[in-house]
This record gives sequence, structure tokens and C-alpha cells, in this order.
Amino acid sequence: MIALKRIAPGHGEIKSMRTHPDHLRQGVGKALLVHLVEAARGLDFVLLSLETGRGEAFEPALALYRAHGFTDGPAFSHYEANAFSQFLHMRLT
Repeated sequence: MIALKRIAPGHGEIKSMRTHPDHLRQGVGKALLVHLVEAARGLDFVLLSLETGRGEAFEPALALYRAHGFTDGPAFSHYEANAFSQFLHMRLT
């Protein structure tokens, strides 16, 4: 499951991304992310962002996002920087 939200003209946010435990590490997350990025391009988004946590449990997802071009960046939308959250962004142009 993956969810995309328009947060401003040309700017989308990945709101949620989950893979059923029976399908972890089998490419499902990658397929969902690739599909979402293409959907965002189809909606004329030029920037895609996400907020996630820190710690070992988040490392597989962070590796996936970074492997697909997301980079660390500032807080966005209604989020505020804090000790737990981190923010990633990808330009789609």
C-alpha cells in the first residue's frame, strides 16, 4: 500500500508506504515506489517529499528511497524539524 497527497501545486508527499510482512524484501516496495513516482510525474509534480522516522527499523525504507533518488532535506508543509523526524525529497524534472 502506498499513498500520495498533493500538498501544493507541483509538490506531492508520500503519505504512507507499507508492505505486508509476507512480502518484505521481495521487490514489492520498489514496485510500489516506482509506480508512485510515475503517477506523480503524470500529475505534473516537480517535487516529491516524505517524512519518516529515525532508527534501525527505518533503514530498509530509507535505503530504498535513497536508491531511487531521494535526498535529505528540510522540513516541508506542516512538519517541523524534531529529533525523530527526517525529510527526504526528490525532484521529478
